[in-house]
Amino acid sequence: MKPLKIAIMSLTHGHTRKYYQTLKDNPKLDWVAVCAENETVREVFEAGKHGIPCYMSEQEMFDRHPELEAVVLASANSEHLRQVQECAGRGIHILSMKIPTFDMDEYDRMIRIVDKAGIICQIELEMHYNPVVHRLKKLIAEGAIGKILSVQATNITLSPVWAFPWQGVPEESYGRRVALKPGDRRCRGGALCDHPHIFDLIRHLTGSDIDFVFSEVAPNIRPELEVEDMLLVNGKMKDGTVFLLDPSWSRMEERLKVPGPGWEVFPKRMEVNLTISGEKGVLVSDCFGPNVYHNGAPNDRYTVQYTYFDEWIGLIDEFVDCVRNNKQPLINLRWHRQTIQAMNACYDSINDNTPVKVN
Repeated sequence: MKPLKIAIMSLTHGHTRKYYQTLKDNPKLDWVAVCAENETVREVFEAGKHGIPCYMSEQEMFDRHPELEAVVLASANSEHLRQVQECAGRGIHILSMKIPTFDMDEYDRMIRIVDKAGIICQIELEMHYNPVVHRLKKLIAEGAIGKILSVQATNITLSPVWAFPWQGVPEESYGRRVALKPGDRRCRGGALCDHPHIFDLIRHLTGSDIDFVFSEVAPNIRPELEVEDMLLVNGKMKDGTVFLLDPSWSRMEERLKVPGPGWEVFPKRMEVNLTISGEKGVLVSDCFGPNVYHNGAPNDRYTVQYTYFDEWIGLIDEFVDCVRNNKQPLINLRWHRQTIQAMNACYDSINDNTPVKVN
């Protein structure tokens, strides 16, 4: 199969990321260009000596690389509609980061634009390719625990705001400035926006959609943030499964100008854990299970070896297969739409202090 010529569009960081290695090493891809959001990002990216040309203008990148077939949208959420329109007009396929948009009218416009252009738009939710999740799905399908009754899941991390500043700006993360609730100075656009994975996973594992949610937000452990960093969500699926989700930034970080060793402080920075209870038994899983070596003083640092970016191999395999064979990916815009609706319902629940039905 001919490698897919791909670029990163509107890079908003620049520091070394494991998926850079995936883009370089996967034989199904030919990584040809990057477009950086600003000069600082460009300088950091080029310091990594990736050997990939980095541009400051989307137009220049497209003009210099007419061979481009696909892009990774690495931009702030607020830029996605414009960039989807740009790519659709050029017939370029899209691998979009997690949140296409929280504006449901914009979301529906994206669906129409992508359908009319006949391009692939896959959402980057790599947990679908996690081997632990595959094992859970197989056991559930085999009836190992019988009918699912409840799911408890965590998707907890440190705050990425210091590495990805746009995630702390409500207008860029949520798309506009909306107060969390009356009398609260904080706005929508924080930890919840960063963690759609477990909302998507409970739909994936149960085969059902979310019926209603009730969500509460805690005081921030980072008081200076304009967005939320701690919250809980409970609710019920349409098939009767009840759930409790923790999508918080509950792990602290050391704030470095360019994240690297020392970014993580104890305890481990990222966890996705699931407890699935059924009529016949319970499945308990740690989806990442990283090896952690605590280094101690002076800054409570640790060394960690994660394997989770291996999931990008399966994600890329599906993306390339869909582009080459004109197939729809599992996590397409239509599939993901209900997850975004449910997350908006969580924000409405926080505002109203009441359970909210997901349309």
